[in-house]
Amino acid sequence: MNRIVILTGAGVSAESGLGTFRDTGGLWSHYDLQQVATPQGFVRNPGLVHEFYNARRANMLEAAPNAAHLALARLQAEFAGEVLIVTQNIDDLHERAGSRAVLHMHGQLTGALCAACDHRWPAPREMAPDAPCPGCQVPNTRPDIVWFGEMPYHMDQIAAALARADLFVAVGTSGEVYPAAGFVDEARAAGVPTLEINLEPSGRPGRFDRVIAGPATQAVPAWVSRVIAQAP
Repeated sequence: MNRIVILTGAGVSAESGLGTFRDTGGLWSHYDLQQVATPQGFVRNPGLVHEFYNARRANMLEAAPNAAHLALARLQAEFAGEVLIVTQNIDDLHERAGSRAVLHMHGQLTGALCAACDHRWPAPREMAPDAPCPGCQVPNTRPDIVWFGEMPYHMDQIAAALARADLFVAVGTSGEVYPAAGFVDEARAAGVPTLEINLEPSGRPGRFDRVIAGPATQAVPAWVSRVIAQAP
């Protein structure tokens, strides 16, 4: 086994205190997703959108990588082959744990994007609707986040990695949001063995060749230790 592709979802960061939009009473529950996570919502009320993502960015900056993030960084550092992390998460906890090969398919809270000229730059702690773009000076800046209805980033690179992988692992993801939900099917169509590591097995039984159930902070480090111990 030389190439591992790992998809991570909200379940990896949940134990660091970053909730998911399915959490009852969490940050997401106070907002209408159509108002804060769509291009149309941004056009209608950019101030509300920035308020929402400023709160999420503050939440991220107060959080720390957990044992699952650290274990995946260890795997990248100690595994003799290639380990690519593809994440649906928009936080930077993988990077702060030490991971380097990370593709953020839904963008990052640490990035800013000009809706006028597509210029990108590091986001400040708080963004505002009237902040000018450093490139074109137009005050039309937004978080560099992929919203509902937009195309996720790095899809060609992800598809190529799945096709040549020796193992595909999904960690802490519900398996319900496409296109990421279809990665396991792409991997299996290419003859790649698949593994799910999740608090509870996701939706449809039999989608993965193997399933490890349990909290990410326990299940991921244990799995990583086994992989490293078994490596030639």
